[in-house]
Amino acid sequence: MVGMYGGGAFVLVFLACIALIGLPVMLAETLIGRRARQSPANALKVLALEAGHSARWSWWAFAGMITALLILSFYSVVGGWSLDYIIDMGRGDFQGVTSDQVGAYFGKVVADPWRLTFWHTLFMVLSAVVIARGVVAGLERSLRIMMPLLFVMLLLLLGYSMTTGHFMQGVHFMFDFNSERLLEGLLPAMGHAFFSLSVGVGSIMIYGAYMPKGASLSGTVVGVALLDTFVSLLAGMALFPIVFAAGLSPSEGPGLMFVSLPFAFGNVAFGQLMGVVFFVLVAIAAWSSAISLLEPMVAYLVERTQVRRAWVTFWLAFSCWFVGLGTVFSFNIWQQAKFFVNEGGVFHLYQWGAINGLDFFGVIDFFTSRIMLPLGGLCFVVFAGWVMGREAVRDELSIRSPVMFALAFFLMRYIAPIGILVVFAAQLWK
Repeated sequence: MVGMYGGGAFVLVFLACIALIGLPVMLAETLIGRRARQSPANALKVLALEAGHSARWSWWAFAGMITALLILSFYSVVGGWSLDYIIDMGRGDFQGVTSDQVGAYFGKVVADPWRLTFWHTLFMVLSAVVIARGVVAGLERSLRIMMPLLFVMLLLLLGYSMTTGHFMQGVHFMFDFNSERLLEGLLPAMGHAFFSLSVGVGSIMIYGAYMPKGASLSGTVVGVALLDTFVSLLAGMALFPIVFAAGLSPSEGPGLMFVSLPFAFGNVAFGQLMGVVFFVLVAIAAWSSAISLLEPMVAYLVERTQVRRAWVTFWLAFSCWFVGLGTVFSFNIWQQAKFFVNEGGVFHLYQWGAINGLDFFGVIDFFTSRIMLPLGGLCFVVFAGWVMGREAVRDELSIRSPVMFALAFFLMRYIAPIGILVVFAAQLWK
């Protein structure tokens, strides 16, 4: 995203969206989940009725859960890439390769629909197994080890990037900005802030529902948001010097990590081992995120239908897997299929072989990250700020300082909703 939308201009807007929009939405989602202790749709229904409002608020949560499943459909494909690269790294396929060879290798991977389908299927099965057995069992214990280890690997990559001779070029690319490009990435930056924090679909409500009453909700949310943002910046600082050292374009898109990092691992001592460990950790990180996308709808349907959790999980995972085939084929056999094509002022909903327009993957990504995530976040933050009421929010946040509570409530009630609407309006105006 940074590479595609102007480097430092995108980073600046992204950080502003995290602080003024993403963080208040995350607070809102977490406190809704902890107060209701139910799935997102039921949580909004129960709390709306409790506050004397319509139960139809639950429809927004249901839309958010559908959005989460659509995101999972393409997220599983990319998660499958990381599984594939574990094997490729282990075989030593990238030892001593040039950047052109790594780029050609990635092109070969995504051009094979059978290969992508296999790894997409395996990733979805692994995610479904954890959900079917219950989120807490085993997953939490493994993540306590794996996520700090991923952070250590990022630090090692940062150290390597400092030796490439292009470290300052990467830093300038990330933090110098052209003011003329600020509006260009406004909506993508807000969507990515929501995507990065996993807000707007109800996933964070699930974690809020599991959160102990005695835990500091505001402290936890702020800590998570700060650490998440810090790791995002750290990853960029580790990645872009390697990108420039390899002579790659920073606007490569979603495959950038699968080109620049194998090049780095293939040209350092112990790179084969480091590459295997890194992609194992990336796969586990993606796995945990996939679980958070699937769990809200599973929890909701189990509550509503009393159908066994395993069966609900199977059918939802199968549906996501099936839709995900569209993303798989977007990189190969459906590459020529374009939607929302504008040619010389003539609009076509679909056209085969068009130069512009979006492929299937692009349509799903645009609809979810740039429309549904912000709208879902708008709904949840308005619900917390205006429907639940001041005293209910105060009770859940448990912020001792009146000034800090007033600031948090002001951000949820005014700044975040207005910010989301302003970003949408600015994008339409542009």
